[in-house]
Amino acid sequence: MLSFFWLRCLLKMVKENIVVPEEILSFCCNGLQGSTSPPRAREPGEREEAPGAMASPSPTGNPTEVQMSQLVLPCHTNHRGELSTGQLLKWIDTAACLSAERHAGCPCVTASMDDIYFEHTISVGQVVNIKAKVNRAFNSSMEVGIQVSYEDLCSGKHRSICKAYATFVAQGPSGSKVKLKPLTPQTEEEKIEHSIAAERRRMRLVHKDTLKDLLTRSPRETELETRDGSAAVPAEKTRVESVELVLPPHANHQGNTFGGQIMAWMENVATIAASRLCHAHPTLRAIEMFHFRGPSQVGDRLVLKAIVNNAFKNSMEVGVCAEAYGQEMSVSRRHINSAFMTFVVLDQEGRPRTLPMVAPEPGDGVRRYREASARKKIRLDRKYVVSCKQTEVPLSVPWDQSNKVYLSYNNVSALKTLVAKANWALAREKEKVRMYTLEEDKFLSFRIEMSVCIAAGRAFSLLSDLRRRHEWDSHYASAELVQQVDDDDMIYHVVSQTLSHENKPQDFVILASRRKPCSKGDPYVVAFRSVTLPTHPASASFTRGETLCSGFCIWPESEETSKVAYYNQATPGYLNYVTTNVAGLSSNFCATFEACEKFLLKNKEDLIVRLQDL
Repeated sequence: MLSFFWLRCLLKMVKENIVVPEEILSFCCNGLQGSTSPPRAREPGEREEAPGAMASPSPTGNPTEVQMSQLVLPCHTNHRGELSTGQLLKWIDTAACLSAERHAGCPCVTASMDDIYFEHTISVGQVVNIKAKVNRAFNSSMEVGIQVSYEDLCSGKHRSICKAYATFVAQGPSGSKVKLKPLTPQTEEEKIEHSIAAERRRMRLVHKDTLKDLLTRSPRETELETRDGSAAVPAEKTRVESVELVLPPHANHQGNTFGGQIMAWMENVATIAASRLCHAHPTLRAIEMFHFRGPSQVGDRLVLKAIVNNAFKNSMEVGVCAEAYGQEMSVSRRHINSAFMTFVVLDQEGRPRTLPMVAPEPGDGVRRYREASARKKIRLDRKYVVSCKQTEVPLSVPWDQSNKVYLSYNNVSALKTLVAKANWALAREKEKVRMYTLEEDKFLSFRIEMSVCIAAGRAFSLLSDLRRRHEWDSHYASAELVQQVDDDDMIYHVVSQTLSHENKPQDFVILASRRKPCSKGDPYVVAFRSVTLPTHPASASFTRGETLCSGFCIWPESEETSKVAYYNQATPGYLNYVTTNVAGLSSNFCATFEACEKFLLKNKEDLIVRLQDL
C-alpha cells in the first residue's frame, strides 16, 4: 500500500514539472518490486562510502576489504604538482576506518598508525589505489593492513607507494569498549598477516621501552657529526605553531575529528618547520608511529607545534604534536597526538642534498636531539631487519640492544610465515611421524610432525630450552646459554656433532624466541635464527654454521595431547642431509623425532612424580 502512495506522489510531481530527487525515484522503483518500507536510515556508526570507494568487496573476497581509487586533482597537490602527503594520509585513514567498521559493525576510532615509508611521489592526473582490510581482531582493537599504489592512466604503469598498519578501537555507546568477534583468515596471505599481527602488536607495546633503553645505554654527551658546526641553524628558528578550528567537515559521524585530518594538519606544520631549516621545499620520506592519546570534537581548537629535532647529513627529523582545548582557553590543553617525520631535500636529479646542522636548545632541545639520533638508529635497524624480504636479510645479523626487538620479531614472523605456507607436500610417513617438504624459490623447507601425549604448555617449556636438546637430538653436542635477553628471548652458543667439510665440528650462535598463544587457536611458538655476538666470534676450533629459520609450533589437541611440528628452512650446507632423508635413503629425521617423543614423555612422567611427592 505504501508503495502506491509514493507512486501517486511521483505522478503528481511529474505533472507539475517538479524535478524528482534520485533517492525518491529509486525508492519508488524498489517499492513497486515489493518493498513496503521507507528508505533505511543509517544506523549509528554506519558510514557513507568515501568518494571512489567500492560499495562492497567481491563475494568471494575478504568481507572487510575496502578498495578506494582517487584521481589526483590540482586541489590535492603541493607546489610541485605532487600529491600532498597530508591528503594521502586522510584517504588512508578513511579507507582503513571503513574496513574496521565493516568488521566491528559499530563506530571505530584510530588508535595508532605504524611507521610509514613513502617510496614514490604521485603527480596530478594519476590515480591512487588504496586497499585496506582487517588482518586480525583482538579484544576491542583490530589491526588493519593498508596497501597504497598509484596508476598512470596513460601508460598503464602501476607502482607501490607504501604499506601501512593501523590500529582501530571499536566503540559502543558513550565511548564504551566493544568486544570484537574473531576474524577467520582464508587465503595464505591472510593467514600470514593474521599470524604476524600478534608480533607487530607486541612490537608496538615495547617501542617506548626500546627507545628508553637505547638512550640509557648511549653516552650522555651528544656526538656531533664531523662537519663544520659554525653555521649550525638554531633549532628555535624552525619552530612552528598553528591553530585549527575543528568544523563538521573535519569530523566523523560521532563528532570526533578524523584521525586522517589530524595527521594531515600535523604534516603541514612539520613541512613548514623543515622548510625553515633548509630554505627549500622538503620531501617527506618516513613517518614514525602516530599514537592517538585521546579524541577531539567539533568545536575544539587544535594547537599544532613542530620543530626540527636533529639534522643529519641528508635527512632531518621534525617533531610535531597536537593539543586540543575547547572554547574556554583557561581549561588545560589535552595532548592528542605526537609524531616524528623524516624529510629530505632533493636536487634536480632526485638525489638528497646535504643539510645544514641544527644547534639544539638547552634542556629539552638537547633531549630531543639525542632521542632523534636514537630513533634514527632504531629506524635503520628496523628497516634493515623487518622491512626486508626474508631472502634479503643476512643470516647472522649483529645483535645489540637497539635491534633486539626487531630481530626477535623477524625471528618469530619468519617462522610463522613458513608455517602459513599452503603448498606443503607429504614426503614420508613412518608410523605416526610425518615429513612434509616445501620447494619455493631458492629454498627447500621441511616440516616434521607427530601427536604426543603431553600438554602443549609442558612440551613448549621442554623444547624451548636448547640446553636440553642434546638429550634427544644426536646432532647437538652442547648448548650454552650466553645471554638471557628477557623472559621470551635467549641467545645460545650451540656446538654440533656434525663435521664440516673442513673436518671440524660446527658451532652456531642462535637467538631462541618463545611465544605463548595470543588467542585460542594459536600455537605455542619457539623460533630459532642465527645472530652475531661480539663476545662469541668465529673460532678456529669450529666451522661457524648458520640457521636461517627453524623452530617448533605446538598446537593443543586436548588437555593431555599436543601436535608437535618442527620446521626448518634449509641452508645449502644442510641440503644433502635433508634430501637424503626425503628420498628415503635415511631414516635419521624419523629416529630423531621419535627420540624427541620419548624425551617429552619421560619428562612428563617425571613432572607427575614430582607433583605427587609434593
